[in-house]
Amino acid sequence: MSARLSLVAVGHATSLLFVISFVLCVGFDFLFPEHAMYEAWQKLLPGFEWISWKSFLMGILEAYGYGWFIALVWTPLYNAFAARQAKA
Repeated sequence: MSARLSLVAVGHATSLLFVISFVLCVGFDFLFPEHAMYEAWQKLLPGFEWISWKSFLMGILEAYGYGWFIALVWTPLYNAFAARQAKA
């Protein structure tokens, strides 16, 4: 059994997790404006404003990009540590 993770699979999975979270949070803000979380998104996503189609799409793209950033850092680290442990 191979302990290596696929960078492409982790990249897409992490990115989609962030995109789905972003979309759900925006929906939550519309349903419960008194508990709005959009200020957190404004700090995390450069250029995001509350709310226009342009900033919503920008938020989706940035969330997807953050997912790939994490995958590009985390997956090689995991694979390196898994390979080292397999040798031991």
